[in-house]
Amino acid sequence: MKVIAGNPYLKKDQGKIYFDELEYSNLEKDFSTPYYVFLENRIKDNINIFNSVFSSHFERYEGFYSFKANYLHEICRIIKEGNFGAEIISLPELELALKLNFSPNKIIVGGIYLTDQLILKCLDNNIKEIIAYSLLDIKRINDLAKNYNKTQKICLRINSGKYEARLGVEINESTIEKLHLILAECKNIELTTILSHFSTQMNSIDLLKKNCVSLLTSLKKLQKNLHIDIKNINFGGGFPEAVVFKKGRLENFALSVKKLLQEYDFSHLNVYFEPGRFLVGDAGILISKIINITDNRWIFLNIGNHIVPKFARCNLRFYNLNNLNESYNTKTSIAGIIPSDQDVLAKDYYFTPTLKIGDRVLISNVGAYCLTFSNRFPYRLPAILLVKSKEYKTIFNPTKHQDFSL
Repeated sequence: MKVIAGNPYLKKDQGKIYFDELEYSNLEKDFSTPYYVFLENRIKDNINIFNSVFSSHFERYEGFYSFKANYLHEICRIIKEGNFGAEIISLPELELALKLNFSPNKIIVGGIYLTDQLILKCLDNNIKEIIAYSLLDIKRINDLAKNYNKTQKICLRINSGKYEARLGVEINESTIEKLHLILAECKNIELTTILSHFSTQMNSIDLLKKNCVSLLTSLKKLQKNLHIDIKNINFGGGFPEAVVFKKGRLENFALSVKKLLQEYDFSHLNVYFEPGRFLVGDAGILISKIINITDNRWIFLNIGNHIVPKFARCNLRFYNLNNLNESYNTKTSIAGIIPSDQDVLAKDYYFTPTLKIGDRVLISNVGAYCLTFSNRFPYRLPAILLVKSKEYKTIFNPTKHQDFSL
């Protein structure tokens, strides 16, 4: 049995292709391309790997799934069943998390755009923590909490220090002084956590460690100057797909974080992580077909950047389902159906020598951010299926449902 794309849930055996234990031909006869397939058991595996690695190294570890990676109702349900919390950036996401019965004590909320309605919903539901991206947000949260006669725990997002980083509070003498005055004035908030998020698709342990060092250094400065009692440190996310960042590397990173916490004398803190792509990225595949071929080996698929946006920054892999036995040794460029020369999915990608119009093309690693960053170009949205073992169900049908958005 041959594994496709390094994913144990995508297999070829005796000329048949399987998604988990479901034979691909069962879907091909019922669905026209394009359509998404999500692999429930792969998501569960990724959850178990992430939780087992970090819980084995940190007594006080908590994971919070980043809803913005993929907010499909069924996907978030699987995440909840895996004992993950929720990391939320918007009111619709928060309403979904509450609808799915995520415990308020396992929900953290924050983003650049904190509306009053979102803050009030957090206060009304006793949400664990609100993340402030600016000092002004702290004041706003305090004022609204005061009206509720509540004390709200907050997390301060620290600027990562990466070149041209704009998000979060830069820790310097000026901001420390301002923060000191704000905390003295604001009696209805409690600063318990700090967070830094360096980048996405951090496929380097050194880069992940750089984010950790930046955060720990900032915490040292805050404690020295403000004498505040930070209880939790949130290292954010930024992990690649699990098929790329395998368990051994995750173990090495966890050991590096543990060592850094010891060096900075912060081993007593609760440790948070916010994976999104790692949990769902390689659990999503997209089935498309070739609709045109040029003489210089450009192939056009019946999807494009409106459904697989470059902004999602996925580790895309392309497979010709009609010629899987051929070697992938011939440079081929892959374009989409938006009438623009900018709609390019891949250039000079090593693909099968034999190409035919109508060939089915599987695109792997599309489970994170593709749907949330997709736009509404005037083509019908793809069907979305959830496969578990030998069974599947349709979780979005474009002929019956208007949209999959929140």
